[in-house]
Amino acid sequence: MRASKGDKLVMHGRTVGQHDRTAEVVQVMGENGNPPFRVKFDDDGHEAVMSPGPDTTVRHRPEPGGQ
Repeated sequence: MRASKGDKLVMHGRTVGQHDRTAEVVQVMGENGNPPFRVKFDDDGHEAVMSPGPDTTVRHRPEPGGQ
């Protein structure tokens, strides 16, 4: 999984009734866009360092001037 600063990570709920959580990548701590990432969660604003698992997807931020 590769991400850049400003991308969103979506952690999908793993049990019935558990909602998806989103977090913005504020720092890429690994090499070449690889984990770990410092993220800021959208729901409560707290920050954490994480290495996402298979239940996480990356939403890449749009390129400036892109379509």
